[in-house]
Amino acid sequence: MKIGYPCINRSLTSKSSRTFRLVSFSEARFLATVEMNLAGLRDILEYNRRHDLRFLRITSDLIPFASHPVCTVPWWKRFAATFRDLGKTIRAMECRITMHPDQFTLLNSPDPRIVQASMAELLYHARILDAMELDRTAKIQIHAGGVYGNKPLAMKRFTVAYRALPEPVKRRLVLENDDHLYALADVLALQRETGAPILFDFFHHRLHHHGETVPEALALAAATWSKTDGLLLTDYSSQEPGARAGTHAETLVPAEFTALLEETRPLDFDIMLEIKDKEKSARRAVALARTDPRFIPRPA
Repeated sequence: MKIGYPCINRSLTSKSSRTFRLVSFSEARFLATVEMNLAGLRDILEYNRRHDLRFLRITSDLIPFASHPVCTVPWWKRFAATFRDLGKTIRAMECRITMHPDQFTLLNSPDPRIVQASMAELLYHARILDAMELDRTAKIQIHAGGVYGNKPLAMKRFTVAYRALPEPVKRRLVLENDDHLYALADVLALQRETGAPILFDFFHHRLHHHGETVPEALALAAATWSKTDGLLLTDYSSQEPGARAGTHAETLVPAEFTALLEETRPLDFDIMLEIKDKEKSARRAVALARTDPRFIPRPA
């Protein structure tokens, strides 16, 4: 079991998600921003190494406007040495890496322009992971998308679009159950058509399910992962008290996380904390998990 957090480290001043306005795009500004972002990513990795945080979701903003037509710079070539060095660091840490494009990445949209833009965005993410020379355990997670008034047809469109994806994307793509439209049973149906593994979101499952217990659901999701895909990936959060249903917690609730560890034994998985205070809660989770035999300590 590896524990981590997504995208931003609030304890550091350096960032990996600097951007600028599209109207300000120039090659010089683009290259300078990418260089700063890659340096920020290195700082995050070093922080994580010190604190046994060995699961990281890299921000989708690492390369600004990478999938936009305005960007014609072959950034994966210009920064090839830096990407290789980052990948070497990640492998030395035995760190698990994921990425998660935003909600506008919709493979099942009825609008072909949105589907094409989504494919371009997914290829951008795959290029980052390939440039780091990471194996196929580094994944790109997406939701199934919308239903657009006809869920079976929307699922069919997803399958058609998936089959048209370039191989560098398909070997990394994983599907996540959501909290409203596509429960675990739905993404399992898509998995049978596409072969894409299922990333299991604990919080979404508690909000939207078809009666499966958490251990049952985890086992179903785990069965979709091959040895080359790596260990089952999961996302975890809990409900923020007093907020609307589905609002992620501001900070980790130790009793709830400990109960999750107890409930899910002995099944092993890597766990991403989608908690708003990021690395602070991840460090608390690591402290709580140290006595769990599934937890992997930092390499000597």
